[in-house]
Amino acid sequence: MMSIAHYFTFFRILIIPLFPLIYFKYAWFGLSISWMPYVLLFILAVCEFTDIFDGFIARKKDQVTDLGKVLDPMADSIMRVTVFFTFTQGMISLPLVVPFAFMYREFFITTLRTLCAMKGFALAARTSGKIKAVIQAVVSFIILILIIPYMNGLLEIETLQRVSLVLAGFAATYSILSAFDYIYSNREYIKKAVDA
Repeated sequence: MMSIAHYFTFFRILIIPLFPLIYFKYAWFGLSISWMPYVLLFILAVCEFTDIFDGFIARKKDQVTDLGKVLDPMADSIMRVTVFFTFTQGMISLPLVVPFAFMYREFFITTLRTLCAMKGFALAARTSGKIKAVIQAVVSFIILILIIPYMNGLLEIETLQRVSLVLAGFAATYSILSAFDYIYSNREYIKKAVDA
């Protein structure tokens, strides 16, 4: 049975494709380039709000389900990987290694979780994973905010790209480190699942 939390999660999955569409094709939506970063900030804020709200409402109403446990991290991964892949193009021009670091990290951890679940072991979430999500969200917002002074001629393109790369590189590095933390902390369960 679908809960309210599930609808918020699905909404996040459905709205995030607007992010690259508006970044690349803002004119299609009748937007000027000066309005583009504000609309992107709004979309990202809505996505982050629904991410917080669906978990909150699921716990408050005691509607935590197996479907939600799968959908919520999947929606988070889709959202953040989409944002950073978008940033590899246009004015930001991040190297592809950044979103690939996020994507590979999520795929690898998801595979481990699935494997352990099939063997009857539930891998607990780590604080480092929550910090990873916060860092990625904050970096995304900062990069979008930096576009605004660039649009107004107050920031050079080189500075925008350099700062964006440093921030995104930090987020990618922490994401990889959080994966090692996750693996090490759950190493006994992972070993049992692999050996079983």
